Amino acid sequence: MSRLSTHVLDTAHGRPAAGVQIELYALATERTHIASAVTNADGRAVLSENLPAGRYEIVFAAARYIGHANFLDEVPVRFTISDAAANYHVPLLLSPFGYSTYRGS
Repeated sequence: MSRLSTHVLDTAHGRPAAGVQIELYALATERTHIASAVTNADGRAVLSENLPAGRYEIVFAAARYIGHANFLDEVPVRFTISDAAANYHVPLLLSPFGYSTYRGS
């Protein structure tokens, strides 16, 4: 089963984004909540240690972290775990007006 982790960086301030609330959902026939996490002082969080192959969505509470809903409210990232034996890392580079994500290592 796959391990899923994330790392959120606050690009507006050039530091890790500590305290970001994160929700993880499975996307099958319906959207099912799997886990919640909050990034640590280094902006990191482990969302699951044992995910099967399938479609998932991570939702980052951007406005809560930034302090207000300036432009971004929530940032949803949908992805597929195709290899259940692999580890998946989904970093988020976050600012009040934009974000970027990719599959990390």
